[in-house]
Amino acid sequence: MVPVVRSTAPGAASSVQHPSLVELSEPLARQGFAFVHAPRVRAILEAEGLADWDAFASTWDDLGVDTFMADGGRYRRRRFAAFAASAAGLARKPHQPHYQSRDYNALNGGVARWFAPIEDEVAAHPAMRALLTTCHRLFDALTPEPTRPPVWHVEVHQFRIETGPELGQPTPEGMHRDGVDWVMVVLVKRENIASGETRMEDVHHRHVGSFTLTEPMDAALVDDDRVFHGVTPLGRLDPEKPAHRDVLVVTFRRA
Repeated sequence: MVPVVRSTAPGAASSVQHPSLVELSEPLARQGFAFVHAPRVRAILEAEGLADWDAFASTWDDLGVDTFMADGGRYRRRRFAAFAASAAGLARKPHQPHYQSRDYNALNGGVARWFAPIEDEVAAHPAMRALLTTCHRLFDALTPEPTRPPVWHVEVHQFRIETGPELGQPTPEGMHRDGVDWVMVVLVKRENIASGETRMEDVHHRHVGSFTLTEPMDAALVDDDRVFHGVTPLGRLDPEKPAHRDVLVVTFRRA
């Protein structure tokens, strides 16, 4: 993947035309990542047509087990979809496998992984459309014009990480980059979960930040060229009750 040179000057975020996105774009341009609290995320998404979040979140109860885990774990459930994003809007692509090289995912890379598709009604849900539209506005504006594609390749993952006697591993591959341009992770729900701290490292693997997604719609934004990210293993607050962590992961890559 050819590196993209991004402007990190103090005024870089001014190219974001949507006023409510400036608060997100400034830290992302400055340090390569941003932690955005749920109230700010909700306000931005509502401006893009967010509706019926609870029904959207309930669809995480219908995810299949990820059978591609090279560590043998059965703690991850997921669905997957791909989209094209451009000035013309969003279009869902035909169902396809998710692929990462082993350079980016030493545990599960090198394999075309066919996951169950995200249901049509979930892909078309106002919450999903608001999230993807917001990502496109933000990421497109932060990408320098010479390297900005007319159409972005977008991948969307519904994840549930379950934890019990076996610790749930949100990022079993460890600190990593995804081999894309931009990443957004939005918390959907935490049920009886302890830990799950998101950690950031620069390209020299120096720690540059950490935070924990705790409230629905808390979000992490990542410039995948500039930082590695990972999440600590999940424990249970009450060892006698089920526990899981639900997130939506969206990646944007030059098509």
